[in-house]
Amino acid sequence: MPVRGSLLLVDDEEKIRRVLGQALRAEGHEVLEAASASEARRLLAERSVDVMIVDNLMPDMTGLDLIRELVVAMPEADRPQILMMTAHATVESAIEAMKLGALDYLQKPFEVDELLVVVGRALDHQRLRTHQRYLLNERDEEFNHYGIVGKSRVMEEVIRKAELVAETKSTVLVSGETGTGKELVARAIHARSAQRGMPLIKVNCAAIPETLLESELFGHLRGAFTGATSTKRGKFALADGSTILLDEIGTMSPMLQAKLLRVLQEREFEPLGSERTQQVDVRVIASTNRDLRQMVSDGTFQEDLFYRLNVIPIEIPPLRSRREDIPVLIEHFARKHQQRTGKRIDRIEESVVTDLQAYDWPGNVRELENTIERAVVLSTSGVISAAAISVLSTSTALPLGLPSLKLRSNLEWVERETIRRALDDARGVKRDAAELMGISQRALSYYLAKYRIS
Repeated sequence: MPVRGSLLLVDDEEKIRRVLGQALRAEGHEVLEAASASEARRLLAERSVDVMIVDNLMPDMTGLDLIRELVVAMPEADRPQILMMTAHATVESAIEAMKLGALDYLQKPFEVDELLVVVGRALDHQRLRTHQRYLLNERDEEFNHYGIVGKSRVMEEVIRKAELVAETKSTVLVSGETGTGKELVARAIHARSAQRGMPLIKVNCAAIPETLLESELFGHLRGAFTGATSTKRGKFALADGSTILLDEIGTMSPMLQAKLLRVLQEREFEPLGSERTQQVDVRVIASTNRDLRQMVSDGTFQEDLFYRLNVIPIEIPPLRSRREDIPVLIEHFARKHQQRTGKRIDRIEESVVTDLQAYDWPGNVRELENTIERAVVLSTSGVISAAAISVLSTSTALPLGLPSLKLRSNLEWVERETIRRALDDARGVKRDAAELMGISQRALSYYLAKYRIS
């Protein structure tokens, strides 16, 4: 299937713009036209494009000067691929443009088919550039480095459903407690889909302040708000032709829920500050650790959006309800972290495996992996014993002895100890610690400040 993209065609001759624009649109591309370099600058300030096709000889500024200006003003990661159109007499300028970073040039007169081939190659380069950037960020997080491990019937059903839905472009809602592996399932779906050649674009809705999340999702134009010094493409634009993972969808505000609903219904959106609608072809996978049905009943989550997201529901069970998977996971994580650390672990004591199966794992698979990683790293021999397992070497129950008979000081002591233990189990991740304690991140911030816990 040919790659389609957004193109900016810059030429002062109206006839050339009309003929080339018609041919490019017939191939499914979105084409913006500019009759001058100054108009091209204005359009580039308003929105991003994948490829700019620019003529060299124009009245107000040459194409080469426009390219020089673009190279200085815009980081390479944000720049479109550049193609220059040039007459024979200005081939030297085209070569100079390529030295500056232009991908290729077309010598006039040229056939329309030649243009289509070169534009297709430029779009491939642009997609590869985006892909590479995400791969660099995520190369240590590919799902098959961790694997969806489990032999229980419920996990086999999760894997079976993920493989089936991967063959479609249906919207998926992955739900489960913190640490159960929701992102791994999303990665597995994407990796087995027809869009696997493109990067999986991830957005953690809970980690981005509400005031910035709209810009992160849909992009913005320069000057759209205070601090918007340049035009930025949003995650939905980056995910065009691929898959977007909206993690912690339950934290999204009602206003953004309405905008997301429109994307799911109409497959279009407007960046902040823009009146121009952008079409998008994207597969949405959402994940949550909240009960969205209850949130719908409570009026905090839009019912229409819930049903749009819940086309294919996949629920991942907590680790305590599939204890038969724990020995397999222990072996998997021990092997993984041996390879990462260079440590040699010959065996894990049987009593350790039995005790770990009996533990309730409030942090689920993530907590189990952290526990095994810690044991491997701190191991001084080839055997992992109970002493090396933090959840076994410290009692999970509060001690019977209290620091005093003063009620207020005892309550404060319990609060401090609970927060410290939750932070330890969550390895310092405050959002996860708050979830373990069943309180909001704002409440946790209050207690951290109250007890001066850093």
